[in-house]
Amino acid sequence: MKSEFFYGILLMMSFSLLSSTCSSDDDGNNQNNNSQEIAQIETDVESGTWSITSYIDSGSDETNDFNGYNFTFSTDGTLSATNGTTSYSGTWSVTDSSNSSDDSNDDDDIDFNISFPVPESNDFEDLNDDWDVVSHTDTTLSLIDISGGNGGTDTLVFQKN
Repeated sequence: MKSEFFYGILLMMSFSLLSSTCSSDDDGNNQNNNSQEIAQIETDVESGTWSITSYIDSGSDETNDFNGYNFTFSTDGTLSATNGTTSYSGTWSVTDSSNSSDDSNDDDDIDFNISFPVPESNDFEDLNDDWDVVSHTDTTLSLIDISGGNGGTDTLVFQKN
């Protein structure tokens, strides 16, 4: 009887020790820290004015909708677009999508978030999204979005003026 009790205690202690040494990959510690790259993107876009050199909406080239507009990404998170006669104001941010729930399949991508408070019929509504950053330099920002609804792919490229 004493040996069964001893082995029972020993077995419970073994399981306790094993469970305390195991770790989970889902414990919230992001191994892909994108903070330096996010800071670089923010620094790059906050400098100067930008224009859209390509906007492809599910295979349809709609770049002309934004011809003549200069975009300014301010440090306070505001975004303005103006063509000299018409101006739009919105917001922008850069986030690590591994810390958010977006429609992307990539756990460590960086999102470039754009929001213009405009009606759905306005061309600028097409820019409202959490775009995945494909590539960036100090003069070019390439973005992509894969629609969750129809599976269409949109691409957006900003070029520094």
